[in-house]
Amino acid sequence: MRRISALVPALYIVLLLLPVYWLVNMSFKSNAEITSGLTLWPAAPTLRNYAVIFSDPSWYRGYINSLGYVLLNTLISVGAALPAAYAFSRYTFLGDKHLFFWLLSNRMAPAAVFALPFFQLYSAVGLLDTHLAVALAHCLFNVPLAVWILEGFMSAVPREIDEMASIDGHSFGAFFVKIFMPLIASGIGVAAFFCFMFSWVELLIARTLTTTAAKPIAAIMTRTVSASGMDWGVLAAAGVLTIIPGAIVIWFVRNHIATGFALGRV
Repeated sequence: MRRISALVPALYIVLLLLPVYWLVNMSFKSNAEITSGLTLWPAAPTLRNYAVIFSDPSWYRGYINSLGYVLLNTLISVGAALPAAYAFSRYTFLGDKHLFFWLLSNRMAPAAVFALPFFQLYSAVGLLDTHLAVALAHCLFNVPLAVWILEGFMSAVPREIDEMASIDGHSFGAFFVKIFMPLIASGIGVAAFFCFMFSWVELLIARTLTTTAAKPIAAIMTRTVSASGMDWGVLAAAGVLTIIPGAIVIWFVRNHIATGFALGRV
């Protein structure tokens, strides 16, 4: 019985890692080898696919563009969500529950619903094809998510801490930055992680609002389709490099994510 209990999670992990291994495997193959048949490892490993990405400015600038607007969005989303989540966790006001639900409803709506309004708005104000345009557009679904996560962490902090800080003569700003934020560091880490990941994988809005200067890597990956067919090797290499930023973020906030799941808010 114990062997079966250990076999189930092991099999589950293997099934999860199989697509990742296959992607890495393909990234070291030539296009001819990929299309010729099924092989478990490269017969003639090559770095040509990665060389194409690092030598072509249009490829590596796509990663820079994606990282640029994703990091900007994460800073804006978490920065805007902190005071909003504090208000929801500490105060009761007219329509607070309805407003909280409305914020979450923005996260439930498909991105395609907002693509055209954002395109027309940013075209009118001259923000089209900029990192700021994509970062602000992604706030539509990341700010509500960050507010929802942070509100749970803040509600777990006793209100007496706020009162004691006020009695000790701390201003609200000093209390919030020096005392309160360290207490919810895990929540901030979790919120930043999910904002980063959702902004990193979103394609429709990012592709609609950019053309050349801020074009994300996910949109550039469609260039592998040509008259001669699909360049599978370059596409696989680009996919491997796309996974790396998310893996790095997970590594740095892994303890905060575990805490978030333990508190039941994530």
